[in-house]
Amino acid sequence: MNAGDTAWVLMSTVLVFVMTPGLAFFYGGLVRRKNVLSILMQCFIIMCAISLQWVLYGYSLAFGPDTGWGIIGGLDWAGLKGVGGAPNGDYAATIPHLVFMIFQAMFAIITPALIIGAFAERVKFSSFLVLTILWATLVYDPLAHWVWSTGGWMRRLGALDFAGGIVVHVSSGISALVMALLLGKRIGYASEPFRPHNLPFTVLGGALLWFGWFGFNAGSALAANELAANAFVTTNTATAAAGFAWALIEWRIHGAPTVLGTVTGAVAGLVAITPACGFVSPLSSIVIGAAASAICYMAIAVVKAKLGYDDSLDAFGVHGVGGAWGTIATGLLAEKAVNSAGADGLFFGGLHQFLVQLALVGVTVLYAAVVTFVLFKVIDALLGMKVDKKSEILGLDLSQQCESAYTVVE
Repeated sequence: MNAGDTAWVLMSTVLVFVMTPGLAFFYGGLVRRKNVLSILMQCFIIMCAISLQWVLYGYSLAFGPDTGWGIIGGLDWAGLKGVGGAPNGDYAATIPHLVFMIFQAMFAIITPALIIGAFAERVKFSSFLVLTILWATLVYDPLAHWVWSTGGWMRRLGALDFAGGIVVHVSSGISALVMALLLGKRIGYASEPFRPHNLPFTVLGGALLWFGWFGFNAGSALAANELAANAFVTTNTATAAAGFAWALIEWRIHGAPTVLGTVTGAVAGLVAITPACGFVSPLSSIVIGAAASAICYMAIAVVKAKLGYDDSLDAFGVHGVGGAWGTIATGLLAEKAVNSAGADGLFFGGLHQFLVQLALVGVTVLYAAVVTFVLFKVIDALLGMKVDKKSEILGLDLSQQCESAYTVVE
């Protein structure tokens, strides 16, 4: 047991926890004023529901002893049975098992919250809540087991995902796209402007995400050591490169950089560096971050506009696309000189690792898309997913939460 490692991972847990309220403000500022409370409520209730799910059975499914074939953990640790103050050497030998568990809980919380950006302003709260719990159980928990559990088949294959490019971002991003396509467009989409109602909220949320992401990435070293330092530096560097690159792209194309674009670019950089932060050098992180902005900008400004789907707040364009790029970039730029427990990427002679990373993206996209599709269809048949026309026009704050964010002065 190491007091310094324990303190760092506990602090990182707090940092990752702050990311979900940060995401609530980031998304909340982007929607119309009649829907801001629905975003805040959805994020907050996820913090409650997934915290309980994780303790009751989610952690056991994700990290518990494998049931065979590396697909899912059993229920040996359900209700945190056997998860106590002693370290678990399979995951983190210098911190209490409970600390590792609660650190991972914060990842489980924010991942389904990311999907909210795709169906904002048009989904029933009751259906959303059921979908969230089932999605966490059937998509997030198995993927976490595949990639991070000692028995997971992707881990045995050699998957490199330091802090969640596959488990968090690709899974939520592709699920977001499926949700957006199945729900259909918001009323008035493409015929009237849907402008953000409070950009300062979005900037605040983006800043909180950047702040919390240091715990997300550097905390995933699970120790206060040189690997945590590298993850911290690459996280900040990639984010700075991405935000700066997006500003330059907008400046070149539209004649002026926007704060929304710059913050969006920074988040894209955070997403892309997540799987790579513990495997690449600071210089490589600049390439990953800058390229993430260019790729995500194309996905949002060109591909989305051409195909016409209504990914309300670009959850797929930032998290799905950015996460896929970061996972592939890890297969290009990873260096054993940075992390001896990792592997060399394609640019350092590691063709095998590059192919592994490509396979990870393909399998995750297929699995998350199919399960999300089935969940949507079942819940839609039983409860209905989309609010009716009257409720959507009125706004979800009043129709789903029966309250208003702003007092109207007569």
